[in-house]
This record gives sequence, C-alpha cells and structure tokens, in this order.
Amino acid sequence: MRRPGVHWPEQVRQAVDGAVARPSRLALTTLGIALGLGSLVATLGIAATAAAQVSSRFDEVAATQVAVAPAPDRSPTDVPDERTTLPTDAAARVTPLTGVVAAGTITKIVGAGAVRTVPIVDPTAIADPTLPVLAASPGLFDAVRAEIVVGRVYDRGHDQRADPVVVLGIHAAERLGISRVDRAPAIFIGDRTFIVIGIIDGAVRHSEILDGITMPEQTAARVYGWTSPAELQIRTVAGAAELVAHQAPIALAPEHPDTVTAAAPAASVGLRGRVQADVDALFVVLGFVALLAGGVGIANVMLLSVLERIGEIGLRRALGATPRNIAGQFVTESGIVGLLGGIVGGSAGVLLTVGVAAAKQWTPVLDARLALGAPLLGAAIGVIAGALPARRASRIEPVAALRGATR
Repeated sequence: MRRPGVHWPEQVRQAVDGAVARPSRLALTTLGIALGLGSLVATLGIAATAAAQVSSRFDEVAATQVAVAPAPDRSPTDVPDERTTLPTDAAARVTPLTGVVAAGTITKIVGAGAVRTVPIVDPTAIADPTLPVLAASPGLFDAVRAEIVVGRVYDRGHDQRADPVVVLGIHAAERLGISRVDRAPAIFIGDRTFIVIGIIDGAVRHSEILDGITMPEQTAARVYGWTSPAELQIRTVAGAAELVAHQAPIALAPEHPDTVTAAAPAASVGLRGRVQADVDALFVVLGFVALLAGGVGIANVMLLSVLERIGEIGLRRALGATPRNIAGQFVTESGIVGLLGGIVGGSAGVLLTVGVAAAKQWTPVLDARLALGAPLLGAAIGVIAGALPARRASRIEPVAALRGATR
C-alpha cells in the first residue's frame, strides 16, 4: 500500500521550482557558499603548491651541497704537534671527484680593520662600518651559486698574482654607497687599498658573503698572513652529495681522513612536514570560517523563505502533503543551493590555485578529492543549514497557515 503524501521525484521538482523562483536570491545565496568553498579549495591548493615549492628548494640544497671542515680536536695521532687544517689546494683536490660541479674554500679574516671609502680618516665623521672580510678561492662563488649583479668576480689569475681586488656583497655595497664598478672604485680596509671589481647578490650557502668583502686567498696571505682555508664548499650534481661527502675526506687527507668532516645537509622531511602542516592548519581554519558564513547565509535565506511561503505550505498540507514532505522539500531546496555553490566554489578554487601557481612560475599541486568533493561538501552544508528552517516549516498546521499565522 502506497503511503500518502508527495513522492520524492515530485518533491525534488518542487524543491527545484522553489530554488529558482527567486533568481537573484538564489544567486546571492549560491555566491555565499561558493565563496566559502572556493576559499577552502584555493587556500588548501595554494598551501600544497607552496609547500611543494619549499620542498623542492630544500631538496635542491640537500642534494647538491657538501660542506667540509677540519674535525674539531682531531689532530693526527702520529704527528702530535700538527694542527688539523684543510690544504690550501683543497678545492683542486676534490674537483676531480665524480659528481662535483664546483668547489671553493672560504676563511674569515680576523682583525682586518675598519672599512671606509675615503683614504683620510675624518674624526668628525660617523664611525666606519666594520664589515666582515673574507678570503675565498675563485671557485667559491660558483659553489655557493652567487649571483653577479654588477661587474665580475675575480679569477685564478687575480689569486695567483695576489691582486688587491675585492668583491662586495650586496648589503656591504649598500652600506658603503657603491652601486657601480665601471670606474674601479676603491675601498680602504685599515690602511690598505683595494679595488672593487664586482657586487654579488644571492647565495645558497654562506650568506655572510652578501654582508661582507671577499678577496682572493693569496691576497689575504700577502696582506694579512692567511695560511689555510677554514671551510670548503662543494656543489654537486643532484643526488651525488652523499657520495662526495664520503669521498672528500679521503681526497683531502688520505692518511688521516678522520681529521676532516664532510657533511651534506640532512634531508628536511621533518621540517617540510611541519611547515606544510602549519600552513595547512591556518588555511583550513580560514576556509572553514568562510564556509560557516556561507552556511549561516543559507539558513537565514531558508528561514526567510519559510516565512514568505506560509500560505503555500498551508495549501500543500491541506492537499495531502505530510510534515515529512514539507521538511524534505526545504531540505532538498537548501541542498540544491549548497550543491550549486560547491560546483561554483570548487571550480573557482581550482582556477585560483592554477592562476597563482602560473603567476609565481610554480607547478600547481591539486588534490582531486578536494576539488571533486567540494560539490558534495556544499550539498551537505546546505542540508545541515536547511534542517532548522525545514523543521519549522514542517510544524506549520494547515489551518494556522491559511489564517496567516505560525504556531
């Protein structure tokens, strides 16, 4: 025996008619839920894309960089008076190793003196900045991927001749007021004169070169008594860092490889995971706040719709519709609005993610489950938001409705 009331196909048709009866209200309500879901999809997509970009940068450094330094307190046991140091030709020794792209040594010069751009010390002037002075082999700039913005870096000829030339980091150049090198500007370190031949910006490792003044090692040996490098930086092809880190101590100290430490940066899986988790958590909260606002908007609109359609509800009840039919109609109507908002919002979120990735020249990372699930999530939010208005509509009695009052 068939149960009285309105059947589901007819109820869905009535819900669709009710939703589209006021196009402007439907558009605004759909926009509210679309903004929430679009924000959620876009923020999660952009967060995943940014995290992947950060991950690739971490991998780029971890897979191609090796740092070599003397082992602390590990002098050769059979030569007790010999201090552990790196050989002066350390870069040349590791360059033939398989996978090495570039190598260079670096040492900080202690007590070089204050730096100025005029040869006369003016006692009334502001104190000269004390910038770090570094000695480095020509290969260091390539090893740390230094970017030349003005001029050039020194070469092996400058180093062998101990030429009084220096390369400024971008921050040191700004402090000294030097922005061009075509007229061979001079700087004074203590009472020594040096010619600036280039300015560099950007470095994967040893960012102190951006804040300081770098000169050839043989120049530092002649002027400041430099004797041996403090650290060796090696750049390798992708994936060869661990192998080079194992071979470098043998190449530098074949008789006592334990006196040298070589390490590739550890894979930053944990750090990447924490960064992505923090970013995702923040964006999920923001997205759900926007989504909650859209759900509240649907609930308000459906409550208003119930108040406006009291007469219609009373007439349908008088013609045989049950309270369950009335509630089902309004729940279905709000679910349709949420579904439309989910389709629009999910599509907008995907397009926004792709647009941001294209503008930043990143590879977009999209979760297909989230994009495809946005319409279902929108429909679910619509159903939940429409539950209270639907319950109120189902409690309206035919006689009271026809009299224009609610219970």
